[in-house]
Amino acid sequence: MLPQEAWKILEEAEMLCDSESVQKAIKRMAGDISALLRESNPIVLVIMRGGVFFAGQLLPLLRFPLELEYAHASRYGDATTGGALHWSVAPPASVRNRAVLVLDDILDAGETLRAVRAEVLALGAASCHLAVLTLKDTGRSKLVDADFVGLTLPNRYVFGCGLDVHGAWRNLPEIYALSGH
Repeated sequence: MLPQEAWKILEEAEMLCDSESVQKAIKRMAGDISALLRESNPIVLVIMRGGVFFAGQLLPLLRFPLELEYAHASRYGDATTGGALHWSVAPPASVRNRAVLVLDDILDAGETLRAVRAEVLALGAASCHLAVLTLKDTGRSKLVDADFVGLTLPNRYVFGCGLDVHGAWRNLPEIYALSGH
């Protein structure tokens, strides 16, 4: 995407959550996660690429020992609709007998996170908790439930805070809805 196209998308978008609301949600989640996992020395598994923003904001607030790993699973690529799940990097075998906290940007239908949870448990994790910065209210039940949710969003195409639109704008501290969606 050309820079002028990205700027046009942002200029026409509707802000759904300002940066203060995002930070408040992440702080709340950090408290809830800490209450549950502070004594378990969990593996925190960040789902690339969308989970990077969330992880970067959340990890400094988790004041307990943990190990950091990542997996890269995607159904979107640069598209705005999901396709088949593709693993670039699968969850590591080191999750065996460990508490695992999965961090991702959004829970939409739940296909990706259901596959991640299934893989982590198949590798022998003692537990697998899902934390998502955003939950999309699609009006339908999800294939998997998140244990920790930051913000609930309307059923629109959203970007910012790790979520992208055609590969752009993951870096925004606010969350926007694409115009016309």
